[in-house]
Parts: sequence; structure tokens; C-alpha cells
Amino acid sequence: MRAYLPAAAVCAALALACGSALPAVADSGPSVAFRIGDPRITESSGLAASRAHPGVYWTHNDSGDGPYVFAVDSTGKTLAKVTMRGVHARDVEAISIGPDGDLYVGDIGDNLDGTWPEVWIYRFHEPQQLHDQTVDVTRYKVRYQGGPRNAEALMVQPTTGRVYIASKHEDGGHLYAGPAKLSTEGVNLFHPVADVPWVTDGAFSPDGSRLVLRGYFWSTEYRWVDGLPKKLASLDVPMEPQGESVTFTTDGRALMYGSEGKDSQVWRVPLSAADLPADDASPSAAPGHGSSASTAKDVPAHKAGNKVLGFAILAGIAALGYGLRKSLRRPRKD
Repeated sequence: MRAYLPAAAVCAALALACGSALPAVADSGPSVAFRIGDPRITESSGLAASRAHPGVYWTHNDSGDGPYVFAVDSTGKTLAKVTMRGVHARDVEAISIGPDGDLYVGDIGDNLDGTWPEVWIYRFHEPQQLHDQTVDVTRYKVRYQGGPRNAEALMVQPTTGRVYIASKHEDGGHLYAGPAKLSTEGVNLFHPVADVPWVTDGAFSPDGSRLVLRGYFWSTEYRWVDGLPKKLASLDVPMEPQGESVTFTTDGRALMYGSEGKDSQVWRVPLSAADLPADDASPSAAPGHGSSASTAKDVPAHKAGNKVLGFAILAGIAALGYGLRKSLRRPRKD
């Protein structure tokens, strides 16, 4: 996602300079799980925890790269490069795994906010053997009710298999639901079901009871109820140069946060008892410390302590990036 590189460069410098603002890392606290050292992966824009290969994560670059998906292990080593046969990738921004074990790759980015009349989802079964290979894919054509928009988050609901996309806009976007079953014939129309803030990625918990959406500087957890998100809590998010990916670990007890950039870090952030998915929460755990109301467009505040300082500084940077974009971007429709 290149439209915000000036602000991202400032964020990268701040992430290095302000490391002392973060608390000391304990065994049970946030920590860097691994770095993606492969020189071919410099704009990691999505993460999905493998179901077939424990400790492996799927990722990809965004616009400017080819039809590639990479399998990376818990040390950051690339185990496989998968080429999607016949695909001419435009701006791949998201990846998710469905209940059938298939990988869903979202070619859904639109940095000009409404240029492409349709976008694409590619689907293929997660390879059983991890080595460089070329795979056949199923393609789905996607349009949004209300017209084109930019998006960077695609999530497959683990219990229903329905695909959701979160649009990205500085004034807040929408969560769009696809048909109950995607069709290879004609167009799959996605319709809005909830308001969401500025989203760069999202993920469902393995049991489908939680949805997490993230932006550059924040992360929010929602309870998933009858096909709709209900806000639970704001979550801690690591300071990253350009945070554009998130996924649950396969046990549902932690989140993995990634960023674009060369040799980028992937953070592991354990969830507290109150934030755990339903299958993992203790019976005595609090029901959640965020608002129980449905989603809102406002960017949620971080938890107390050093997060207040970090968010205040980053908010200034976000404003700078927004100003740069406003001054540079071409006129666009609402």
C-alpha cells in the first residue's frame, strides 16, 4: 500500500526511536516471534496461520508483485513460494483460510479509492507439501453494493464459510458480507453490514466467536453475533513501521501482527482472559472490558499507561500522513 509511504517512513523512524516507551517484555507479554528475512517479501500485507502445518504462516506482497503466496515458519524462514497459475495480480492485500482448508487471497486493493469496478478473490486448497509449486485457483469476481472502494482486509468466517471484506477510508468504512456461497459465474455482490474504522487487516478467531480488525496504530476485538460484529474491547498493538496484517494463532490464544518493510517483524501478542475467544475463555473471565455496542467509526483509544503516550505521538503522524495525502491525491467520488 504505497499511498502512505511518507507517513510510513516517519512511523518507521519513530518505531525505532521510541522503543524505550514500551514496557519490558515478559514471557507472557508481547514479543517479536520472528522476522521475515526473505528479500522477496518486502511488503507483507497479510497473514494467515496454517491449519495443515503448525507454526507456519502464509503471507504475500501487495501491489507490484506477481501472483505469489509464501509459507514462512516460526523462525522466519520461507518454506514455499506458491504461484497462482494464470493470475495477473493487481493489488493483493489480504489472505485468509476457510473452514474447508482452502486459502482465500484477496486482490482487493484500490489505492485510488474507487477506480476498479470489480476486484477478485482467488481460492486454492492449502498445499499438503511445502515446496515451491504452481497451483490452479478458483476465481471469484466481486463488486460492492454502492460502487467501488479500497479495501485491505478479507476474512472467511470459520463456521459458515462466508467471506467478509472491510473497506478502508480515512473517515471510516464498512464491513461487507459476500453471498452465503461464492459463485464462479457472474458477479458476487458484497453488501455493507456494519460500520468500521480505518482497517488495514482483520481476522476471525478459529472458533468464529471473535473478529479482530486492525489499523496502523490500533486493534479492536468484536464478538461475532448472528453475522454481525459487536465491539468488545480495544487491544494492545505493537508499534510497527506500517502495520498491515493480523491473524489469530491456531489455538486462538494470541494474535500475530505483521508489518510491511524489509526484514519485517512479526509480533505475538497473547490475549487476556477477557479477550479470549469463547472456546478458550475461562468461565470466571470478565465478559470484556470494551463497549458492548455495535461497531462505530471512531478510532478506539488504547489502554492506559505507555499506550496513551504512543497513541498521542502516532496520532500526530497520522494527521501528517492524512494532510500529505489530501494535498497529493486526485479528486475522487464519495
